[in-house]
Amino acid sequence: MDIAAASTSMSQAALSQAVGIQVLSMAKNQAETQGQNLVQMVEKSSVHPNLGKNLDIRV
Repeated sequence: MDIAAASTSMSQAALSQAVGIQVLSMAKNQAETQGQNLVQMVEKSSVHPNLGKNLDIRV
């Protein structure tokens, strides 16, 4: 293999790795945003604190 081909191959591998890292970074950011939105949604939900703690059963 000549030097030009090796250089091109290494450059393509480096570009592929950089693109992969960027895509993973975007996915991580999206997951963080979704997690924050979920936390906000749970905090805003109005759930009665005593609901479901007791169960009355007659036999």
